[in-house]
Amino acid sequence: MVELDVYKNRRVLVTGHTGFKGSWLCLWLTKLGAKVYGYALPEENGPAAYSALEIRNCLADEALADLRNIEELSTFAEKVSPEIIFHLGAQALVRKSFIQPLETIQTNILGTAHILEILRKKKVPAVIVTSDKCYENLETGKSYVETDPMGGYDIYSMSKGSCELLTASYRRSFDLNVASARAGNVIGGGDFAEDRILPDCVRSARAKRPVLLRNPDSVRPWQHVLDPISGYLTLGAQLLGPDSIGFREGWNFGPELTSTITVRKLVETFFEYYGPGEIQIDQEKQPHEAKLLHLDINKAKNRLRWAPRWNVQEAVSETSLWYRNFDSGGMMKNYSLDQISRYERSEK
Repeated sequence: MVELDVYKNRRVLVTGHTGFKGSWLCLWLTKLGAKVYGYALPEENGPAAYSALEIRNCLADEALADLRNIEELSTFAEKVSPEIIFHLGAQALVRKSFIQPLETIQTNILGTAHILEILRKKKVPAVIVTSDKCYENLETGKSYVETDPMGGYDIYSMSKGSCELLTASYRRSFDLNVASARAGNVIGGGDFAEDRILPDCVRSARAKRPVLLRNPDSVRPWQHVLDPISGYLTLGAQLLGPDSIGFREGWNFGPELTSTITVRKLVETFFEYYGPGEIQIDQEKQPHEAKLLHLDINKAKNRLRWAPRWNVQEAVSETSLWYRNFDSGGMMKNYSLDQISRYERSEK
């Protein structure tokens, strides 16, 4: 991963740095020698990756503020004068979008528009992170390619498809050095969000109660958090290079087809590594969730020379080990840096 040396001593602004993926991205950037700045809402109550990975100590500066406040965002960006931006700030939960649709729309779409407005004036490279759910998912079993139509059954998915359209229109209208990154179904240590499957497993095992599964037979392409983040970093490195114009597009970052398994199989595998746990099927009527979704990653493989490094078995094993170390009071920043090093040494 020699190409990632480009981040050394670079000023990098990460939005959503208090979130799960944002925290891991900041830690990896720090390891690469970057000067990292964060802009996000404060982390939610309880343990989270931001505190567990001691991200505050990794940052050159941060602003705990709302993406919907363009004045605060612009002031902080002006102060930081970043050389590249990674935009991860978002309302990231599908089911929450059914409860708070307007907040989801404002945060995801308007927040992204505010970042693009800053880029229109600053003209620095940026990676806009959306989701695999940005596609119009017909659940045919087809793997989606980057040129497939945007869509979304639910508010969350629609907001991510809208962010893709917004990014593409700003890029074309104002000749921005901007690319978008699409990934989803990410697992890894430090995720304590409500309504996510492996954090739910951890909480249930600790409380010695069954974990409730809403859709046990739904099929997902599971990937460890370091896989998409390595993709974001690789894409960002290309945008910082002399031939960036060829990379100003949308990119899929997902696992191999062999890592596509059911929710039930994922949970059973996790409990094999983490410790005993029970499964109970939730019989209540649930909001709509897609049962089948997979991304075609050949474009990233062929043009970025990127590929996932950990299969689903390795991803679940590394995730369970992280939580077991956390439960025993381990120093999670150091453990997580070691995990990144293991990932860097592993083969594609």
